[in-house]
Amino acid sequence: MKHYKSGALLIVFTLVFALLGLTQFIHIDFTAANLTIDYMPCIASLCLIVVAGWSCFTAVRFKHVLIIQALTLLASYFLLKSAEHEASNIVPFWLITISLILSANLCLKYFVEQTDVAVAQLIIAALFGFWCLYLWQLIVTVLQVPQVLLPTPVAIGHALISNTLMLWGDFVQTVIKSVIIGYLLGNGLGILSAIIIERSSFLRRGFLPLANLTSTVPLVGVAPIAVMWFGFDWPSKAAVIVLVTYFPALVSALAGLQSTNKLEQELMHSYAASYWLTLKMLRLPAAMPFIFNALKVNSALALITAIVAEYFGSPTMGLGFRISVEAARMHMPIVWSAIVVASVAGSLLYALLVYLERRVTFWHPAIRKA
Repeated sequence: MKHYKSGALLIVFTLVFALLGLTQFIHIDFTAANLTIDYMPCIASLCLIVVAGWSCFTAVRFKHVLIIQALTLLASYFLLKSAEHEASNIVPFWLITISLILSANLCLKYFVEQTDVAVAQLIIAALFGFWCLYLWQLIVTVLQVPQVLLPTPVAIGHALISNTLMLWGDFVQTVIKSVIIGYLLGNGLGILSAIIIERSSFLRRGFLPLANLTSTVPLVGVAPIAVMWFGFDWPSKAAVIVLVTYFPALVSALAGLQSTNKLEQELMHSYAASYWLTLKMLRLPAAMPFIFNALKVNSALALITAIVAEYFGSPTMGLGFRISVEAARMHMPIVWSAIVVASVAGSLLYALLVYLERRVTFWHPAIRKA
């Protein structure tokens, strides 16, 4: 087993499917002595064959992996160009596509295994995302899916560039105004309520069940009421976000405040620490992992809530407003571009919270282990 080549099965199947696809795109008529070659898929197949051969006889080093990645990208270019020109030879086309997928997996596997060069996790994730987008583009192109049903990533990117100012206004309206303000208020009130409730058994038994009602109120029922109370602008969306994010923050913060054991509390008592000093030095730090879990969950809830709430009344901007209006007009690339903006904003907010969690809870065993 020590002579086993890393990724051997991927190499073998890449070679097999590339050869099968190559033979199908070369047509020889022996009666007329005529040779017909579809050049672009053949070039893609040859690139993948070179990838398989290069992988067999070279060590898994960073510079070799870069060559494999470059050849795979070249094969993907010619395969996509072939899909744009004609899609008649569907079976051999998908044979080459399978070979390309196996080659992309081989590249990712080799990048992960690099020990001589530190490959950032972000680069690996970016490569994986690129190949997912490429397959999306390829499948929609070769199957000639109507843009109304599913636009290509290229069309979505063009819509993003062409409507940058409009989408920026929607981003400000939904994320900066509605989400950020509602998110901070909802989580802040939830954590503050947990600190107050934790000190009183009466409030724990009386107020906590009532607070639980906020998590059971349906969003589609509250959003129209919030519009009637606070108007069509961002305050109505922020109010709904406060309602949605309040209870998860409250429950998580309360569980975190109660997570300290008797020994730790008695130690603080032996130092004659007051309640507020104990809260500051012991209970709040111990509650931070719980609080950050709630903050990360609420980051997605807040964005989804704001977009859905804009369906029930909004000024002439906002991501939810844009999605509903452009979907009615069948401008699907713009709809998908608004979805991309919302997804990127949610991902960045989540990444920021993960970074803050690592800085604040650096003492936690899970963070130290990571």
